[in-house]
Amino acid sequence: MSENFNFELKRQGDIAIFKLDERRFDAQIAGLVKGELTILLHTEEVSKLIFDLSTVEYCDSSGLSAILLAFRILQSNEGHIRIAAPTKNVKSLIEISQLNRILPITATVDEAVTELKNI
Repeated sequence: MSENFNFELKRQGDIAIFKLDERRFDAQIAGLVKGELTILLHTEEVSKLIFDLSTVEYCDSSGLSAILLAFRILQSNEGHIRIAAPTKNVKSLIEISQLNRILPITATVDEAVTELKNI
């Protein structure tokens, strides 16, 4: 099992942009991502999160579970989330699982930033 994973975290005002720099978002790293997101959302007072999935080529239910954890934490604090720039495969998975009903998807990070700034 992997001990770490690659990601970038940027802040734009009250918006946090979490870019997962991994090709696979699966059980190998999902637990670590959950831990990182939990710390970020509980200690950094983030109320708007953009999950940049532009480099993720494969995602499974474990990866979706990590995204849903972030969604639930944000929802309990009246926050907002956007899924930005998912690859075709990842976007299809989100749509097949009908999570796009609660996880708004944007084509780019900039589009997500614009949407969240207007909330």
